Amino acid sequence: MSVSTNDLRNGMTLNLPEGLFAVVDFQHVKPGKGGAFVRTKLKNVRTGAVIDRTYRSDEKLEQAMVDKREMQYLYRDGDQFVFMDNASYDQINVLPASLAGAEKYLKEGDSAVLQMYGTEIVGVDLPAAVELTVAATEPGVQGDRVSGARKPATLETGVVVQVPLFVNEGERVRIDTRTGEYLTRVNG
Repeated sequence: MSVSTNDLRNGMTLNLPEGLFAVVDFQHVKPGKGGAFVRTKLKNVRTGAVIDRTYRSDEKLEQAMVDKREMQYLYRDGDQFVFMDNASYDQINVLPASLAGAEKYLKEGDSAVLQMYGTEIVGVDLPAAVELTVAATEPGVQGDRVSGARKPATLETGVVVQVPLFVNEGERVRIDTRTGEYLTRVNG
């Protein structure tokens, strides 16, 4: 489907000769002389690389129709992750490379929104934060009260994050999925 550069919106996905790109930012510029143009910042949805492009005003670009589907992570099958579409109940096997690191924050039963372009997964939307159980960490040393001191902790999904010294094995912690940082300990 063709779209005019005048109709660009943040988050829109374009099918360019170089690949699929999401519009991160755009700015309409009308100089004193010459024709108007649109300055864009585009992010490659497969590689994450960001490029700057300038287009003439009202230039036509190919819009890629990306379908966002809410899926539930069911289980791991060898090196693949099995997801179920919450609407159709269809199951799909997904390679870790398609999840682009999101698998570090998914445990069985969790939901995620998979961005699909045809049958290809081009992105994963996770909640801003997830709660995971600490599987292994060194116990905090009594009397070690250095403010802001951190230690590594392995969570139930296998990801290692830096946590405060007072966090122990078996406790639940909230992790920011965008940065991978510890946010808080969860009680109960």
